[in-house]
Amino acid sequence: MIFINPKIDFAFKKIFGSEDSKDILISFLNALIYEAQPVIQDLEIINPYVAPKIRGLKSTYLDIKAKIIEAETGEQRTVIIEMQVLNIEGFEKRILYNAAKSYSTQLGSGHDYSLLNPVIALTITDFVMFPELGNVISKFILKEKDFLIDYPIYDIELIFVELPKFTKELSDLVTIIDKWLYFMNKARYLDDVPEVMGNIPEIKKAFYIANQANLTLDELDDQEKSEFFIQDQRGAVTKAVKKAVKQALREGREQGIRQGLEQGLEQGLEQGLEQGLEQGLEQGLEQGLEQGLEQGLQQGSRQKALEIAKKMLNLMDDRTICDVTGLSLDELTALKISEQ
Repeated sequence: MIFINPKIDFAFKKIFGSEDSKDILISFLNALIYEAQPVIQDLEIINPYVAPKIRGLKSTYLDIKAKIIEAETGEQRTVIIEMQVLNIEGFEKRILYNAAKSYSTQLGSGHDYSLLNPVIALTITDFVMFPELGNVISKFILKEKDFLIDYPIYDIELIFVELPKFTKELSDLVTIIDKWLYFMNKARYLDDVPEVMGNIPEIKKAFYIANQANLTLDELDDQEKSEFFIQDQRGAVTKAVKKAVKQALREGREQGIRQGLEQGLEQGLEQGLEQGLEQGLEQGLEQGLEQGLEQGLQQGSRQKALEIAKKMLNLMDDRTICDVTGLSLDELTALKISEQ
């Protein structure tokens, strides 16, 4: 079997957002929002799956909007689920905008504020958003700035799932949370449904929907176009990063040269004074400048490369970071260890 990539636009919505996927979406949301507790009793998908026919910026992300009903309280919540493949400019602001808009547009003119239902914005990213946080799932609510006391109304919650941080292998999967995250990360690389995941009916059904054999020709074509679009966008980003890195390395070399020349002049003067003022200064300065220039080139380039590599950790794979910065794999590994 060949499975489509759940991270790619229409595939994500086809698996989780169709009329036949309510049980899949309930299992998925219970796992990621409610820590695998069976909190959601039922839900209504507000914008059910329709295969998109227009390509464009919207192809870089996709929303599923659903109204959930909690089992014990009967409380209703609106959930916005967004799968984001590319880290585009303004993404963080768009998340806040969508959550606030979904919250504020619930009421008609003259309606009471007590009728407002809470909103959860669940954002799944194929890149690292919070490198300072080690956990895969992060949850944000309103708090008092100085004392970190929760705002009394939990009506807007932002939940982020950073897929690159999930590194468990098949043999390490224990919870249903693990299994859903593994499905998102690895489904397209599998040729069969793993036994440890197939024992969850909703995940088994998700694999069935993701099977390419069950797609129409139009859907397969749309999936292929989506993959090409993402590859093109990532290629453009990588090209821009490489250009910026080259400029930064050039600036680093120039700075290193200046520092090296200063050190070389200082060393040359010291050597010259020791050897005899006139002849010593001439020889010492020449030797010092040569040595300082070489050291400056090396130190400037390396220091700048290390600074750039630090910023790229968890954003790109090791091979790309080494290719862009010129660092060796051993140097990159040492840098990772030092940053832990």
